[in-house]
Amino acid sequence: MALQLFNTLTRTVEKFVPLDPLGRQVGMYCCGPTVHDYAHIGNFRTFVFTDVVRRYLEFRGFAVKHVMNITDVEDKIIKRVQQRQTTLREFTGKYEAEFLADFDALQCQRPHVLPRATEHLPEIISLIEKLVTRGIAYQAPDGSVYFSIEKYRGCGCHYGQLVNLNFDAMRVGERVASDEYEKEAVADFALWKQRVPEDGEVFWPSPWGEGRPGWHIECSAMSTKHLGESFDLHLGGEDLMFPHHEDEIAQSEGALAYPPGQRFVKHWMHGSHLLVEGKKMSKSLGNYFTLRDLLAKGFTGREIRYLLLTAHYRAQFNFTMDGLAGARAALARLDECVGKLRELAGGTTAPPDQGLLVQFTKAMDEDLNVSAAWGAVFEWVTEVNRKLAANELAQPQAAAALAAWNRVDETFGLGSTQQDAAPAEVLALVEERQAARTAKDFKRSDVVRDQLKALGWAVEDTAKGPRVKRI
Repeated sequence: MALQLFNTLTRTVEKFVPLDPLGRQVGMYCCGPTVHDYAHIGNFRTFVFTDVVRRYLEFRGFAVKHVMNITDVEDKIIKRVQQRQTTLREFTGKYEAEFLADFDALQCQRPHVLPRATEHLPEIISLIEKLVTRGIAYQAPDGSVYFSIEKYRGCGCHYGQLVNLNFDAMRVGERVASDEYEKEAVADFALWKQRVPEDGEVFWPSPWGEGRPGWHIECSAMSTKHLGESFDLHLGGEDLMFPHHEDEIAQSEGALAYPPGQRFVKHWMHGSHLLVEGKKMSKSLGNYFTLRDLLAKGFTGREIRYLLLTAHYRAQFNFTMDGLAGARAALARLDECVGKLRELAGGTTAPPDQGLLVQFTKAMDEDLNVSAAWGAVFEWVTEVNRKLAANELAQPQAAAALAAWNRVDETFGLGSTQQDAAPAEVLALVEERQAARTAKDFKRSDVVRDQLKALGWAVEDTAKGPRVKRI
């Protein structure tokens, strides 16, 4: 079966076929963070989803070039730079570093290219010049350069490719200088913003005077610079569909004047919203969480990643503390099974058993059906545990089963929890308990076992010594 993915552009699930004539190279762009604050868990749902798309494409044999931008200049950033009386780079550098640390904690693969908007001013200005030359952009009395929706449509181009727009009921032709504007406004938007006193030292020279780029044009410039004028996949959260992604299409296709049949992006994918405890995330409701908030509560990046991977990317997802507790339990069950396979397999290697891989691939080929994929994984866990209990797995079969899970985990990216990942305090108690058992001081060993339990760890005695696992 071929890989089928939902394309927001066509509103259908369709066979994924790259632009590469050989069908192997894939160019993939994801809208990255705006580095004005710590990213929240809703942001990271999109980034984990993007990571899984990339990993599964690679699992299926594609060679992916993954580009994710860093938005390091826009309205919110400039406002906070002025409030904190710092430089643009010092301010954005801090939050960029914090974002990447969180990104790593969730075990996401770093993109191959991480372009910053401020490093692409020549490409941004070049795109705007093309739009001005074609008559699709104009300089307004305020000195800023705007994209004209009316002129774009007048060229025979379609504005409203990702969303259905009712132009009769919407405010067409107004100008909007703000990077983010009301969803009901089909407005001429700023490509280049004339410098104003509030910008402080955040400005660059241009043919239209000193100023800075609008948010939407940044992504068009960075994506086409690193992936070419047309590329395969563009991903992001569904909140970016309009106006941001719609404006990206308009800018790019307006400036680059593609021949018939060629587009800016062939395939668009959007992840759905995340709720927290059944409600929209809000600081006033107390359900607004950054990744570091959740880590401070004792959860791991691996547990958070697992929970984010349990719902289909196009389904609204309710993120809860109970869900995180469930993720911990599910991972413990999986880790225990994989740990036993690893112990039985020893250093033996074998080709992966195809049973799990066939079911996993069948599920993921259906628009990344992670629910069915996890169903296959835990059916496999049940069967492996049954065979282990009945001594029906020899070393080669254990190695083949382990290899199958490792292939699956190339997509899920969870890794494994080994005993040496336990804190030093836990490992010291394990040694103390083992010494008590050796001395036949079982009362003491029971006390230590209870101490381990209080810390959230269970100890299991095996023929090869004690093994600890999270409860």
